[in-house]
Amino acid sequence: MSVKKISHVGVAVPNIEEYIKVFSDTLGMNFQGVEEVAEQKVKVAFLQVGESRIELLEPTSEDSPVHKYLNSNDNKPKFHHIAFEVDDLQEALDRAKADGLKLIDETPRRGAGGAQIAFLHPKSTAGVLTELCSHTHDEQLHK
Repeated sequence: MSVKKISHVGVAVPNIEEYIKVFSDTLGMNFQGVEEVAEQKVKVAFLQVGESRIELLEPTSEDSPVHKYLNSNDNKPKFHHIAFEVDDLQEALDRAKADGLKLIDETPRRGAGGAQIAFLHPKSTAGVLTELCSHTHDEQLHK
């Protein structure tokens, strides 16, 4: 597997609009828009910072894994995951599995902005939820 760059750092938040203002207005990051990813039961906002982005994740349902994650921290914002961009996502997953890493996703699935994503289990990656992603076409979020 060959990691190209850090794609984004995910931060779970209880109110996405509030934190868009913090990162965009206060810190001057370039707000790229909001999108709902129904399959993952989250609303997502990306903010550009250099080559990488901050991904804010707000749960849209009480059975969302992000909702459970926030509740484990008294509903306060908290680091959620780091995402690395790879050229060939399925190949990266196959290599990770062959190397003995525990996969959450055996095959890629749709993520925000049209990206293909898959997660590696934190037990295999030093306690950090790790996302691998591949951007096969232009990402378009809704502002």
